[in-house]
Amino acid sequence: MDRPTAKVLVVGGGINGIATFRDLALQGVDVVLVERNDYASGASAASSHMIHGGIRYLENGEFRLVRESVEERNGLLRIAPHYVKPLQTTMPIFSTFSGILNAPLRMLTHKQRSTKERGALLIKVGMTLYDSFSRDGGSVPRHQFRTGKAALNDMPALNKDVKYTGTYYDASVHEPERLALDVLKDGLAAGEHARSANYVEAIGSRDGGLLLRDVVSGAEFVVTADVVINASGPWTDLTNAAFGGESAYMGGTKGSHIVVDNAELLEATRGREIFFENDDGRIVLIYPLKGRVLIGTTDIDADPSQPAVCTEEEVDYFFDLVKHVFPQIDVTRDHIVYRYSGIRPLPRHEDTAPGFVSRDYRIVETPIAGLPSSTVLSLVGGKWTTFRALSAHLSTEATTRLGVTRTVDTTGMAIGGGKDFPATDAARTTWVAAHADGLDKAQVDRLLTRYGTRASSVIDVLLDQPSEPLASHPELTRAEIAYFAEHEDAVHLSDVVLRRTNLAFVGGVTIELLSEIADVLGEALGWDADRHESEIEATLEVLRTSHGVEVPSQHVPSSTGTPAAS
Repeated sequence: MDRPTAKVLVVGGGINGIATFRDLALQGVDVVLVERNDYASGASAASSHMIHGGIRYLENGEFRLVRESVEERNGLLRIAPHYVKPLQTTMPIFSTFSGILNAPLRMLTHKQRSTKERGALLIKVGMTLYDSFSRDGGSVPRHQFRTGKAALNDMPALNKDVKYTGTYYDASVHEPERLALDVLKDGLAAGEHARSANYVEAIGSRDGGLLLRDVVSGAEFVVTADVVINASGPWTDLTNAAFGGESAYMGGTKGSHIVVDNAELLEATRGREIFFENDDGRIVLIYPLKGRVLIGTTDIDADPSQPAVCTEEEVDYFFDLVKHVFPQIDVTRDHIVYRYSGIRPLPRHEDTAPGFVSRDYRIVETPIAGLPSSTVLSLVGGKWTTFRALSAHLSTEATTRLGVTRTVDTTGMAIGGGKDFPATDAARTTWVAAHADGLDKAQVDRLLTRYGTRASSVIDVLLDQPSEPLASHPELTRAEIAYFAEHEDAVHLSDVVLRRTNLAFVGGVTIELLSEIADVLGEALGWDADRHESEIEATLEVLRTSHGVEVPSQHVPSSTGTPAAS
């Protein structure tokens, strides 16, 4: 039997690997993507849910990155409007002149300087410059500066010591993991020349090809490719080492977040992100999302060979930040419904302070002795906001080496369910009514939120089978859970509660819900009773150890001892 081959093999199913897969697939290139865990489960799942130009990068002198980032932010608002939304952002400011003397040194050296938070003058200059980069022909409003009483009238819960506020617009991604899946589906829809697999790990090289292992079955096989793209994020050096090469490109930092259910804090944000830079150089955000408040983030040197978890010290740090901005609001550990942490795929940075490491990216051709017939391209850096531009760049590097001309430009090309997404309430009402034949309008509206206009294909599937709501979560149906397994490559129960839905993120997981979802997945994937129970236990362990979630109640197996039928 001939060994599998591909023109390009992409290793790493985070957003940058997935987007590169899509771009290459659209060019007609024979491309394969493998991911050792679930899609978008690594660094891509640990983001701050922001699509932003990076106003603070101006102080680092990274003007090219800021220009590209704001162009991509504005572009994603148009091509992925189902998931990427405008976000009004307010910066509380407590001094007038702080940081002015240190800013030039920071730009030149990228080293941390002892300073307090940036003052109004420095932030005003930054926001004015940011306007010049980001206004998109006037479609994005100019920033607003408020002083004294006007600032507090605008946001009454702010610390009474605030002297100014600056407000501008960026964007957020409400469902990052689902956006990544949408990008993947675009690539797969290009044709049979584009193939992907999650839970397939690149573990080495053998006989001039790449040795892959199916994580679930343990089966191993060799694939040869003309170009291998290492898009494994913070694990890039570890992946190259597995191939049999050596590289020292990466120097990632850990970023943690907590999600809190606190009505007073949610109200205090007034629907805006509260954003500022702490005096330790870390970015601080307090951001309303899905009826909860996301608080982050830290920026700590990390070892990618070790799991990243949000520590109690980081939680205390977040509480101090909230108290600094909203001193009258008490946030405690009882309010935390979810926490998460990940390692940013940043370049090696030596003595540069973590907060000032470049968020830009580069592509490095990497010699691998065990892959003599393959060109290996290592991606160093990259972030959510620039994934489309980055993937076009990386795709060009690959096609150039293949002697293939790129024929498709993804600039302005709608992503998945963003195509023809209704832009107004009236248009949304019309879309829902047009697709509600056989389904409740409220359910269709929820599906439109979850999938964008790709909901139409989901609806077609749901109409072919009983659409019984889950007893423990009526907004989800058994048919939709089966859809995750049959059409979205969900392999484990955790894939559904962490990434196909936001059940865990909002603190909505119960033991009854886990059991009910496992029943449906078990039927779709052929689980026996032991696998059904082990999936529940494994998910509980992931929630406990990685996300600080203790799910109450004791699971009682069904009386049949086997997954129930839908």
